[in-house]
Amino acid sequence: MDRAAHEADADNLTIRAREPEDAAGMSALMGAPGTFEGTLQMPDMPVASRLEHLSRVEAGGCSLVAVAAGRVVGCAGLHLNGASMRRAHARSLGIGVALEWQGRGVGRRLIARLLDWADNWANVLRVELVVHADNDRAQALYRNMGFVEEGRHRDYALKDGRFVDALAMARLHPRPPLLRTAAG
Repeated sequence: MDRAAHEADADNLTIRAREPEDAAGMSALMGAPGTFEGTLQMPDMPVASRLEHLSRVEAGGCSLVAVAAGRVVGCAGLHLNGASMRRAHARSLGIGVALEWQGRGVGRRLIARLLDWADNWANVLRVELVVHADNDRAQALYRNMGFVEEGRHRDYALKDGRFVDALAMARLHPRPPLLRTAAG
């Protein structure tokens, strides 16, 4: 596909809130070759194995899908880190993009929407993620969007028959809201 057609195709992408009926499309995406390897998902799992979880709407989180020609080609979300009030200011980022849509700005668009939600509407100070240490492309995207490496998890996950390290990365709100004083 030539570059102009490639870019025009990406313009026909819709990013919107995830709905319960998107669960099957998201599950298929998460189990697809080229997507599952960068996550903690397993290959060859039935779509139905994830439907119950993906059909739930998470209060306090934000989940988006990228849809092209009626098919879920990307999904991303900011998820609560448990029920602790002491961690209410933080969300964990999860993302997956179909292999044929990678490198076309889908991940960037999904993350930008999530960060807008976090920064301007949800009072989120900290967005966290974990990325495989051998996923240079994803790390470059995250760094470009303001994430910094905070640590390394040794032998974090089994991937293609070997254990791989993972990097803990986070992005702090670039301009946290301030409370107005009575004088201000």
